[in-house]
Amino acid sequence: MYGYDPEITVEGAWSLSSRVKKAQSIEELLKHSDFVTLHVPLLEATRGLIGEQRVKVMKPGAVLLNFSRDAIVDSSAVLSGLQDKHLHYYVCDFPAQKLQGQTGVITLPHLGASTREAEENCAVMVVDQVREYLEHGNITNTVNFPTLVMPRESAHRLAVANANVPNMLGQISSTLAASGINIHTMMNKSRGEMAYTLVDIDTAVPEKLIAQIEAIQGVLMVRNLPLQEVL
Repeated sequence: MYGYDPEITVEGAWSLSSRVKKAQSIEELLKHSDFVTLHVPLLEATRGLIGEQRVKVMKPGAVLLNFSRDAIVDSSAVLSGLQDKHLHYYVCDFPAQKLQGQTGVITLPHLGASTREAEENCAVMVVDQVREYLEHGNITNTVNFPTLVMPRESAHRLAVANANVPNMLGQISSTLAASGINIHTMMNKSRGEMAYTLVDIDTAVPEKLIAQIEAIQGVLMVRNLPLQEVL
């Protein structure tokens, strides 16, 4: 079993079976695989990822499965590979007219996101992400805000949404310091005009201090997230 991922994380690598051999290139993976499955988003870098040259590199009689996006695979190149008996089957869930009725092509409805398992997984994912935001201020998969996940290092945490302008962190930290509040750790991420900050502090924050942070020009929202309120 071969796998190729140029951006695999350490965590992702640890989760793989020990039977998976790391291919050094896409071409190496194609040469050794009887079945090739694609798991990539459609980006400019992945458009036409499997084209004429890479179809020719594939192991004779191989089966190509594409359940990512249709434009990742060049349909004309695949049909040529099937006609030349170089590919055995092409299986995808993009039933384009060009692929209909072609020998060796199996097309399925594009309904992967509507399976029972997918619906359950989506529901669990949403609940987990909402709970993380409500309890710890962590944000993932938002439309307008940056992704920011910071492990807890204190029972006291502030979450601050603010405009992405200079000196916001300086003003927030200065306001805390002026009240004798020590910052344990802080993380800030921005996305376009929006920014988001998580601050773990060593002591509880009085309401008066929260009001002072809210009064800083550019601050949109401040949430106080002490752990004892969510346990």
